[in-house]
Amino acid sequence: MQQTDECRDTGPHRFDLPAWISCAPFEALLAMEIVSAAAGEAVLTMPFLQQFAQGAGLMHGGAIMSLADTAVVMAIKSLLPVGSHFATIEATCNYLYPVKQGVVTARARITGREERLIHGEATVFNEDERAVLEFRSVFKIARRTQVTGVRFGDRS
Repeated sequence: MQQTDECRDTGPHRFDLPAWISCAPFEALLAMEIVSAAAGEAVLTMPFLQQFAQGAGLMHGGAIMSLADTAVVMAIKSLLPVGSHFATIEATCNYLYPVKQGVVTARARITGREERLIHGEATVFNEDERAVLEFRSVFKIARRTQVTGVRFGDRS
């Protein structure tokens, strides 16, 4: 993991991230942990806390999808230069199984790149290693970002 400190200018809200690959305030709010992020792949975990439950007592689908999206972000960050700007422009997911307790784990990878578009996917697993969500996304790199010497593998 790249551990370069930097201050992020985010408009009216400014905060310091401990490193380029680190949890921003939203990810910290969801208690996400970055287990690894390197070579276009990432693994993140998130506990099922009471505040992440929906009315029936299952983990809220939005929380699970946020974990998958963030895992792909960290996989992208492992390939782009520090300070690059990019954002999700498309995301789809399939919910496969409900989460009732424990810690969920997202495993993400970059699947390809076309000019300023980066394609990624993630699968989220419960503690029994059962897939609970499949996620696919497209991110767009901002025009002002210089991306040189970065290789994206296409394993699809």
